[in-house]
Amino acid sequence: MSAPAITPVVVRLKLSLLRNGLRQSGGRKAAYIASAVVTLLFAALQLIGLIALRGVGHAESLIVLLVAVLGLGWAVMPLFFPSGDETLDPTRLVMLPLRPRPLVRALLAASLVGIGPLFTLCMLAGSVITVAHGGAAFAVGLLAVPLALLVCVALARAVAAANVRLLTSRKGRDLAVLSGLVIAVGAQVVNFGAQRLGSSGLGELDPVADVLRWIPPASAIGAVHTVGEGSYGVALAQLALSALALAVLLALWSRSLTRLMTAPDGSTLQTGETAVREHASGGLARLLPPGRTGTAMERSLRYVWRDPKTKAAWVTSLAIGLIVPVFNAWQGTGSVYFACFAAGMLGIQMYNQFGQDTSAFWMVAMTISSTRDAYVELRARAYALLLITLPYAALVTVLTTAMLGDWERLPEALGLSFALLGAMLATGAWTSARFPYSIPQEGYKNVAPGQTGLAWISIFGGMIAAAVLCAPVIALTIWWNISADGDDLLWLLLPVGTAYGAALTLLGLRLAAPQTARRLPEILTAVSKG
Repeated sequence: MSAPAITPVVVRLKLSLLRNGLRQSGGRKAAYIASAVVTLLFAALQLIGLIALRGVGHAESLIVLLVAVLGLGWAVMPLFFPSGDETLDPTRLVMLPLRPRPLVRALLAASLVGIGPLFTLCMLAGSVITVAHGGAAFAVGLLAVPLALLVCVALARAVAAANVRLLTSRKGRDLAVLSGLVIAVGAQVVNFGAQRLGSSGLGELDPVADVLRWIPPASAIGAVHTVGEGSYGVALAQLALSALALAVLLALWSRSLTRLMTAPDGSTLQTGETAVREHASGGLARLLPPGRTGTAMERSLRYVWRDPKTKAAWVTSLAIGLIVPVFNAWQGTGSVYFACFAAGMLGIQMYNQFGQDTSAFWMVAMTISSTRDAYVELRARAYALLLITLPYAALVTVLTTAMLGDWERLPEALGLSFALLGAMLATGAWTSARFPYSIPQEGYKNVAPGQTGLAWISIFGGMIAAAVLCAPVIALTIWWNISADGDDLLWLLLPVGTAYGAALTLLGLRLAAPQTARRLPEILTAVSKG
């Protein structure tokens, strides 16, 4: 007697989970309906826009790029939004007597139920209409659309199954804050890409499209255009690549499910590797100064590496600080002074130093009993920040200068960057003591309710003050650039800017230390509200 098919059961389970979730509250139902309406409206507009591209020169290159980006989105979204779909966690079915292959088929069918797959289907259908020319191309499109959709869904599920232990943990869910990095970096890439296309036309995409049309799921849509050109053998190879990718993804997904359902969770096992890693981590302390300075520096660096929100802020600053000057230099519209953007983005990390500790700041507060203790604590945090920001700002400046070929302005650009960094460290230390605010540990908010005004004063007020403090170096740079005899003195801006930034940092720390020691109770109350 054959076992009953589980695919209909799992699909009904998916629909029941969706229906019961909407019954929990009217607000949740309204939010879901509103998001569904907005998504479907956007999908309809996207479909109309894609159809309007039909007949436009080089439109097939744009379509191939869009489908490739769509596939990339399916791959990374489960890592950022793991709680958006209950079917992403197959460990809930571990106790049931299910085999991996039937379970893969059932979960794949259930994954096709939802707004995301419907939006993807509209995008793929519009893409086929845009690039298809002739009856044979439309016939191939009827095969390419479901094949590309299945590749997208299987890719998302394979990635989710391979990382399910991480995604279902508390720290794994906190990694969703890194979605802000994807949005920020993606926005910069789209901005520069749109500028490039606006000036050069869609033909600029042809070299990229020639590569992407062989990468699934874009290869399936590329096959539709290839058939329209009469290259049936090439189109067959492109479809075969997508089919092969689907088979490989399903196999990897099945393998991950087998491992999840038969192997114990390694995070609950006590092994010798944990002790080895803990012993190895002590190597960082040996490289830092002794005493309180080294301890505070190590704590700050560990926050950067381990705390999800602190890591997200640092990675975002590092990425944008590099993208803006380098992309502008690559387009030929930049300046070596754009390299100061890197120092500015990293200098922001000095603001709200105590808020980054959240409620754990009370342990630090217990060790501060004098202005000297507060000064050493702030100085150590500034040192930890400088370990990353100084070489990074120098690297971005050198890279930008090399891309522009303007080596004569390298000393003044470095001097300005170091002066700006010093000014932001100074103002960041002072505003951290004077205007602290809490950073919630859960969710996407970076400011606790009721403290938005403090955050604005701390960050934007401090940035304005830093710009004012840098005015002497900026004025000196302008004066020597317009002066007839100033060209021979521009190299002095490097030592001048470095010394000026160091002096500002020390002055800011000296002024912030008494504020920190005197306002410890208020700081502790403010940073613990989240």
